[in-house]
Amino acid sequence: QVQLVESGGGLVQVGGSLRLSCVVSGRTFRNSAMGWFRQAPGREREFVAAINWNGGTRTYADSVKGRFSISRDNAKNMVYLQMNSLKPEDTAVYFCVAAPTLAIPSLTRGYDYWGQGTQVTVSS
Repeated sequence: QVQLVESGGGLVQVGGSLRLSCVVSGRTFRNSAMGWFRQAPGREREFVAAINWNGGTRTYADSVKGRFSISRDNAKNMVYLQMNSLKPEDTAVYFCVAAPTLAIPSLTRGYDYWGQGTQVTVSS
C-alpha cells in the first residue's frame, strides 16, 4: 500500500515562510516523479510544483514561481516544498502527489497517489 504523509503546514503571517514535507512509503520512491497541489475553500485543486525522479527537472505554477521551491531526497523517500514570501492567496490545503513515471506528468490524472493534505494559512 502506497502512503504519502504530509507535514509542516500551519499558520504564518504574510511574507513568512514554511517548509512542507512529504514522506512516501510502499513504492520505489526514486522511480516516481512527485508534486504538490493545493485547494483553497470553494476552489478547485490546482497544480503548485513538480519534480522528476532525480530532481533534474522542476516545474512551477506561475503564481508561485520565484517564491516556492520543490526538492527531494531519494535516500529518505522525502519531497519538500519550501514556501517563501507567503501571501494570503496561498492559503489552502496542500497535497503531496506521486506519479508512476520518472518524468513529470503533463496532466493531473498522471499522478496516481495523493496524500491527505496539510493546511497552510497565511494571515494578514
